[in-house]
Amino acid sequence: MKHITSLFILVVGLVTAANGQQSWIRINQVGYTLDAVKVAVLGSKAEDLSVTSFEIVDVLTGKTVHKSNKIRSFGAYASFGKIFRLDFSDFSENGTFFIRAGKVESPPFPIDETVYNGAADFLLKYMRQQRCGYNPFLRDSCHTQDGFIVDFPARDSMHIDVTGGWRCLGLSAICHHIGERNLSNDVRVSAKSCRFRRYIRQKRRSGANGIPDVLDEAKWGLDWLDKMNPEDGIMFNQIADDRDHTKFTLPTLDSVSYGKGRERPVYLVTGKPQGLGKYKNRSTGVSSTAAKYASAFALGADVMTKFYPGFSQKSLQKPKPLSHLPNPIWV
Repeated sequence: MKHITSLFILVVGLVTAANGQQSWIRINQVGYTLDAVKVAVLGSKAEDLSVTSFEIVDVLTGKTVHKSNKIRSFGAYASFGKIFRLDFSDFSENGTFFIRAGKVESPPFPIDETVYNGAADFLLKYMRQQRCGYNPFLRDSCHTQDGFIVDFPARDSMHIDVTGGWRCLGLSAICHHIGERNLSNDVRVSAKSCRFRRYIRQKRRSGANGIPDVLDEAKWGLDWLDKMNPEDGIMFNQIADDRDHTKFTLPTLDSVSYGKGRERPVYLVTGKPQGLGKYKNRSTGVSSTAAKYASAFALGADVMTKFYPGFSQKSLQKPKPLSHLPNPIWV
């Protein structure tokens, strides 16, 4: 499960700006396994800061248990004048520790083989919390009127039901681009379903419908993806645009209008940047999107067979016409 590390790495560390602190160490707050790549990042607003070594300190004893000079220095980034990458991958002791570099200290973190136990459940709960349509976490619904078709002259402004999927999985903002609320996340969820087969067999804690939660979440995303690919050769790849990001609010309180009440634009895949004014995406082709659709449906057909045989058969047929894209239907 090392690939999950990237989801947690670089979580903001100790922040105590009130005392004039200029430097912070960011670590993986979940922790590190014994043989994992272990890296922390020191960011400093002081451009003249020099960091040549750091140490690992045992929280319980207060003793230094490891010293290292494996440091890579980088220039300015965002509000930081300097960035340092502290590599302690060669340290592999169980316990709880913190990093000290000069006078700068990190938050405590564990090193243990069990730090990722329960990580799959944590991710699934977060995804469920991010659902569009009916949201079981909020016990309310959002974005239920999406949307009206854009960039498809033959069906301009017609309504299409594309309610579903997830809001942005990495931000609190409401994201609706194909890279965010999200085709690629549908692919990842489906891939997780395949990769977690052993996890599914071992874990019998299912929801009220008796289906493993990881498969239910994959099905939620694939249902939305099915709506975004309603016919052979027709793919939609974006709902709304960055005007949804003008403020942070609960999705159930979203009041952005695109000129048709609560309906928002649904963009057809055209291979060109789409959006209005400065709110454009960076789309430059069709094949990448088609490949993501095809792979998601192929994975879905594989893992849904037992619990959703009808949907599995439907998904199995989906990749075939997609393999012949681009289709001139929208040209």
